[in-house]
Amino acid sequence: MHVIRKAVKNLHLSVLPPSGRVRVTAPLLMNKEAVRMAVITRLGWIKHQQTKFANQERETERDYVTGESHYYFGQRYRLNVVNHNSPAHVIVRNKSTIDLYIPETSDTARRGRVLREWYRRELKTLLPPLVEKWGSIIGVDVAEWRVRRMKTKWGSCSIEAHRIWLNLELAKKPVQCLEYTIVHEMVHLLERYHTRRFTALVDDFMPRWREAKALLGQYPLAHATWDY
Repeated sequence: MHVIRKAVKNLHLSVLPPSGRVRVTAPLLMNKEAVRMAVITRLGWIKHQQTKFANQERETERDYVTGESHYYFGQRYRLNVVNHNSPAHVIVRNKSTIDLYIPETSDTARRGRVLREWYRRELKTLLPPLVEKWGSIIGVDVAEWRVRRMKTKWGSCSIEAHRIWLNLELAKKPVQCLEYTIVHEMVHLLERYHTRRFTALVDDFMPRWREAKALLGQYPLAHATWDY
């Protein structure tokens, strides 16, 4: 169990994927015994969450070869590797196939990099209008957004810099998951912590956010999953 002390009013308890590690965010003045008792009273819930994580289906390691399944904004596609001497590139064909054009000498790591960079470009193409849309709705200005591979979160927010980071894996999820993540991070510009006020604000701006959050926790999950 990892205990974090912050300037919060109430204790917050999280069970983190993929291993079910327990994280407690406690008020600065709450004593150790009070923290321990708060955790004990939630042991049933903690074990339930840990069981859910243990039973979640995850992707196996990808070899990036013809016949593999890969996801693109929520839809499943069959990967087709085409040996080609031109610069490596990716084409989505017939709403069912992802063609990966790449030199025959390319190894697994190279094929994976090319596909990830394609995902990155596709995500970055989709982001500007969504960031503008939700920034206007929520009433915040995002100075900068970036995409990166993240092991434990779908997104993060630098409140001081008004910068948000989005997980590259969101390119595999339905678009409503991407929108929910954007909203989640933007609301942190209004409320730093996951307080009742934070939840109420997300409810106001995106009433059906729980549906998108549920989709984030469904297959395909990578070798680790993410915490929200």
